[in-house]
Amino acid sequence: MALTRADVLHLAKLARMTLTDTEVDHYTAQLSSVLAYIDQLQEVDVTGVDAVAHLTGLENVTREDVVHGCGAEERERILAQFPMREGDLLKARGVFGS
Repeated sequence: MALTRADVLHLAKLARMTLTDTEVDHYTAQLSSVLAYIDQLQEVDVTGVDAVAHLTGLENVTREDVVHGCGAEERERILAQFPMREGDLLKARGVFGS
């Protein structure tokens, strides 16, 4: 599948990029090459091949979530360590700008 200059200019507009004529020509050729390779990959017969293959043999290890309660004294000690609170809700300083 070959892209046209118009396709690349449209993609640049969507990405809010300004491209020179040289860049448009360069990206037209590059992206057309990438899409041609993808077309080749789509023609590969993968019948009988698992959709996902793990070469390392590693697997995620998960556990069931279990709620562990604590006594009233320990709870109050934890709550006392938070300078910003609203009742039993603990507030943390924001990490994102306003």
